[in-house]
Amino acid sequence: MPDYIKFVDSIKKKTGIDLAAYKEAQMRRRLTSLYEKKGYKNFVEFYQALDSNRDLMNEFLDRMTINVSEFYRNAKRWDILQTKIFPKLLETNKRLKIWSAACSTGEEPYTIAMVLSNHVPLSQIAIHATDLDENAIQRAKVGIYPERSLAEVPIDIKNKYFETQTPFYKISDSVKKTVTFKKHNLLKDTYDKNFDLIVCRNVMIYFTEAAKDQIYQNFSDSLRPGGILFVGSTEQIFNPGKYGFETEDTFFYRKK
Repeated sequence: MPDYIKFVDSIKKKTGIDLAAYKEAQMRRRLTSLYEKKGYKNFVEFYQALDSNRDLMNEFLDRMTINVSEFYRNAKRWDILQTKIFPKLLETNKRLKIWSAACSTGEEPYTIAMVLSNHVPLSQIAIHATDLDENAIQRAKVGIYPERSLAEVPIDIKNKYFETQTPFYKISDSVKKTVTFKKHNLLKDTYDKNFDLIVCRNVMIYFTEAAKDQIYQNFSDSLRPGGILFVGSTEQIFNPGKYGFETEDTFFYRKK
């Protein structure tokens, strides 16, 4: 246990990433599996190797952040966004300010753009997308995905916005241009303000309760009054009023 605590402290000093904000049992299991696979005996040896090997450090960061994503994940929720949330937001502002937080390899912000394109032209859409993992961001910018990532994409959208490059699919440049990617640490970096919509899905489950509290409050502070936070299907907020939210729909919260 002391080895792990020292490892967490060293990683925070070196990278600014606070592993203590993640659920410890899950993180220890994931990292122990990685260092054993690489042939190291403990966290001390593993940190020494990370400190001197940039490729290993990148792989570690990849493993630590959870890059499991797909387009239109939990499709019914995206239907709510399209039919209920966007029309209401667009009543007051035709150029929505949108943030896809912890965007992983880009499926989420690109889905936001495709859903919003049912209401406004792609040329008028600008989405801010961030993640902790620089490798994930690079893959997002390339915009090439395996077929399994498109399992829930409606066929007309698939035909309109994707080009087949067997066995992969490449997202169209018109969609790619709507998204700007940037590295961001939800626990450490400052948050921009006056967003109409913040989407952060399937990430909060990995954080401790204290970290979740901090992030939800930061999201609330970053939304304009009437702005919406859209969370994942396992991340219902049971006390939205604590953060100045009220429930707009299941997994959608409006800032009062």
